[in-house]
Amino acid sequence: MSLVDAAMPGMLPVINKYCVEQAVKTGVGLNAKINNYSVFDRKNYFYADLPQGYQISQYKYPIVGEGKVTIDFKDGTSKDIRIVRLHLEQDAGKSLHDQNPSKTYVDLNRSGVALMEIVSEPDIRTPDEAGMYISKIRSILMYLDTCDGNMQEGSLRADVNISVRKPGDEYGTRCEIKNLNSIKFIKQAINYEAKRQVEILEAGGSIEQNTMLFNTSTGKTRPMRNKEEAHDYRYFPDPDLLPLEIEQTWVDDIASNLPELPDEKKNRFINSYKLTEYDAGVLTADIESADFFEEVAKSCEGKLAANWVINELFGRLKKDDLSINASPMSPGQLASIISLIQSEEISGKIAKDLFTKKYKPKIVKPKKGKGSFKRKKN
Repeated sequence: MSLVDAAMPGMLPVINKYCVEQAVKTGVGLNAKINNYSVFDRKNYFYADLPQGYQISQYKYPIVGEGKVTIDFKDGTSKDIRIVRLHLEQDAGKSLHDQNPSKTYVDLNRSGVALMEIVSEPDIRTPDEAGMYISKIRSILMYLDTCDGNMQEGSLRADVNISVRKPGDEYGTRCEIKNLNSIKFIKQAINYEAKRQVEILEAGGSIEQNTMLFNTSTGKTRPMRNKEEAHDYRYFPDPDLLPLEIEQTWVDDIASNLPELPDEKKNRFINSYKLTEYDAGVLTADIESADFFEEVAKSCEGKLAANWVINELFGRLKKDDLSINASPMSPGQLASIISLIQSEEISGKIAKDLFTKKYKPKIVKPKKGKGSFKRKKN
């Protein structure tokens, strides 16, 4: 935690060039317009996790403008989710509600750290679409290396706005659920909140515009505070930070050095390895899986490699709750098994038996000493 973020008198903020570069890089990856002129504003509100009494954000002139993200469905269709903007702002402190039965603690360690907030248009219609959208955003950020995608640790969080309406009606009053940190919880929260709003409206009531919290234990939402409108924050340009002007040549240089992104890699897998859209989508969902597959496919037929990576390896990893980085089987080992099938030296059944023998997860044994049980000799 810095003295700036603890709101100590006399400390002034400074724009971090690396953070600006990461925002531009992400904007280009989201097919969005990069604004060469942007302004930092003060967003004024009082809450325990904000020692300054205001948050440095961007309101009228964000660093990134309109873009889009495409989500793909299993039936082969796709849908564009429009991006309104991406802006840079200070993160607030972390409220800890589970440390004491009657008190809330505030952890200021992340306070003031720059974050990117991506705002989308209300194009998402179902919990599954929301999950697919977050998964795609996470995938793009990880390919770009602008976020590690760790939702459990809070590197990536979602604030979900939910409203319900009858077909053809105007959008209803929305409630915002804050700080959801897993795709599973995002879906659960949307399901519960939508049902709650429908029940209120069918009983003749009206929806209050609230900021909500989602209780992961009960699977229910509860109001945290009334949701403010933009004018309630009294935005004005931060007097300690000049407007940010970036050169187009710098933006072009960042764009020219972007890595291959998920959609590009997916299309290449379809064309180069003759994979189905679904298989290519599964393999390119995260960069580690894509890299693993390509290593396997170097020495055997691509379609057969995809079947084994997805059905056999991913299936076992999911069962053992392991990531691809913790795979007990290397790409070379899997490729050697597939090559034996390809050359017709072994059958598919024998190959599966061989796979089972080669696939050996590490078993962590408890260390002797503190916390271990030792039988006494009589």
